[in-house]
Formats: sequence, C-alpha cells, structure tokens
Amino acid sequence: MTAAPATTAALIEQLDQALPQTQCTRCGYPDCRAYAEAIAAGEAGINQCPPGGAEGIARLARITGRPALPLSAEHGVEGPRKLAVIDEAWCIGCTLCIKACPADCIAGAPKLMHTIVAEQCTGCELCVPACPVDCISLVEVTPGLSGWAAWSETQAREARERYRFKQFREQREADENAQRLAEKAQHKLAHLAELTKPADDAELQRKRSVIEAALARARAKRGD
Repeated sequence: MTAAPATTAALIEQLDQALPQTQCTRCGYPDCRAYAEAIAAGEAGINQCPPGGAEGIARLARITGRPALPLSAEHGVEGPRKLAVIDEAWCIGCTLCIKACPADCIAGAPKLMHTIVAEQCTGCELCVPACPVDCISLVEVTPGLSGWAAWSETQAREARERYRFKQFREQREADENAQRLAEKAQHKLAHLAELTKPADDAELQRKRSVIEAALARARAKRGD
C-alpha cells in the first residue's frame, strides 16, 4: 500500500533528520536526503550508513518499524570520525577539493593554499580522491568513539544547513551563468539579424533618387 504524499514527505523528513548528514555517499546515494528518500520508497536498507553506525541503524529501525540489522559490509565499517588535513607545502590551489567538499568547510582560492575548517569537517573523505597531488590525509579525531557517539545532533544540523546552502549557491550560479549566456546569444542573434535584414524600400528609393540627381547634374555640366 502506497502512503499518501504528505505521509511520505513526513517520513522522508524524519529519516533525513536521523542521518548524520556527512553527505559521504557511502550509502550508495548522492547525499543523505536521497538515501532517506530511497529508504522511504523501500528501495534501500536501513543499514547502509557507516557514519551513523549501529546507533544510526537503531534510529532508522524505530522510524520505519523495520528490524535492526548489522551494518552492511558492502557499504563500509563503523569507526572513529576522521578529519581531513591539507599539507600546505604541497597544495597547488587547484580548488578541486573545495568543489568536492559537501559541507563547505574548505577555505581557499585558485592558485592559493587551501585549509580545512576543522570544526566543520564531517569526515566524508570526498576531498581525498579529488586532490590531484595527494596532499590531503585523514586523521582520527574521536579515538574510541564512533557513529553518533562521535557526532552530535548540532553538528549534523549545521552540516545539513551548509550542504543545502552550497546546493542553493551552486544552482544560483548556474542559473546566472545560463542567463548571461542566453543574453549574449540573444544579442548576437539581434546583431546578425540587423546585418542581414533587407534594406527599407523607401530608403533605397531615396538613395536612388540622390544618385540619379547627381548623375543628371553631371550630364548637364558636360552638355549631354
């Protein structure tokens, strides 16, 4: 039996809030929200989130009424939260890690050294493969603690807000760029139309009359 849209939306919201919001994609989905939607649709198990660990599975089990299962080995293992660290001596300022970071916690600019805002790093690890010079490493910051014991509700909420704002900003930038390209193309089309449009008949007649009058005066001077 399919749940009513409002019920489905409420379920998705509950599931999303129960996830740690690291946006690490280890669950097999592009972000925590997409994973929540898949669970609500019955397309994903509740045991695919390594950052949430056993406690995270228990939370999802309570919400869905499904039995708690061991964490899926296919999706990873539960462990201490990690922090990304950039070796400043090797950083070339390519900005690829900034683009890969879902939580907007890497500061820097093109051709300038980047740095991690440690308090905001979710340990998603997505910046590591993005770095072309292998200057990013991971260090454990919660030894002996994993899952929700290594991550707070406040951190999850703030990470979700940063992720959503980054999505909003990137969409706005894409829309603005598309608008600029459309305006540029429209300007070029208008210019092309101006160059290729046929001359006005009245204007052509006026120019012809001017030329014919000039020729007549020239003939009169020659005595033709």
